[in-house]
Amino acid sequence: MAMLKSLRSRLLKYLVLGSTILVSLLICLLWNSSVSGLPSRSLAPLKDELYKVISPSTYRYILNQPKLCERRNPFVVFMIPVTGEDSKSRSAIRKTWGQDNLLPNVDIARLFFTGQPSEPNTNLEKHLQKESKAYGDIIQMDFLDTYRNLTIKTMMIMNWLATYCPSAQYAMKVDADIFVNVPYLVHHLQNQASHQDYITGSVINDGHPRRNPHSKWFLSEEVYPESLFPPYVSGAGYVFSIDLAKKISRASRFVRPIDMEDVYVGLCLHYLNVRPVFSRTLLPYKNLFEIRRLEYDKSVLNEVAGLCLCVCVRVCVCHYKITKAVYVFTTDW
Repeated sequence: MAMLKSLRSRLLKYLVLGSTILVSLLICLLWNSSVSGLPSRSLAPLKDELYKVISPSTYRYILNQPKLCERRNPFVVFMIPVTGEDSKSRSAIRKTWGQDNLLPNVDIARLFFTGQPSEPNTNLEKHLQKESKAYGDIIQMDFLDTYRNLTIKTMMIMNWLATYCPSAQYAMKVDADIFVNVPYLVHHLQNQASHQDYITGSVINDGHPRRNPHSKWFLSEEVYPESLFPPYVSGAGYVFSIDLAKKISRASRFVRPIDMEDVYVGLCLHYLNVRPVFSRTLLPYKNLFEIRRLEYDKSVLNEVAGLCLCVCVRVCVCHYKITKAVYVFTTDW
């Protein structure tokens, strides 16, 4: 009887050991198969004609705010890509989540980043100059403001931060159709342990190139031969420690530009060996960068803005539909 128990005990140990080895092998196989579809980290810089597309030296400032961070150390800088024509969004953001002095004792900066229209527009240029003088929050460069040039716009944002605002702690690249829960975002960032190589947002781990030429996101094998994208954060809005602005700018010297700006930032992070962080709460389990749509209703957004701006701002943190989330989509301002 004792021998039988001993034999069973040994068999059980062997089964456990065998299962452990098998699971380890499976994990290794899965890891290798996923990594095999990713680009290698090239040490060779891009050819000059390729790098010229996203090089800061290719473009010039038409409007700039070089002294914004000269005598201040913003906790977070909101960099909002927007077309020059979209004054409605800029106005709405200034009056709601992007307004000055939103939170007591927290320095927050706001900048709208734009290019040039496809056709010359003297009235638009005059309006932007007037707006820039009134609010000091317009940055305009001389690349064409098109969907295909969003990667250029994003890399110019990174370069601007690295050049003119290295004193900030964080930056958030956020689209103009997003409503940001600023009090919650600041609270979340203040509890972060690391302030280096940190980037968070809605992390996409299973992205792959679209090979259909009719797709809006078509990417040819010639431009990107790999079958997978490295982890990247949705371009709707992501937050990063300010040190990454300079590092991503430098990485772009080695990473071939593609039209999808959020994927391109992910490729630069892959080159830097930096992995985006998925921000979530456990109870309840929720993605803090929740991509969902809040239908436009002026009274609703006024209510949200009012809650964000109330005196007890740390208590009433934008309760309407976006409690414990950093942002939501709006369909229109």
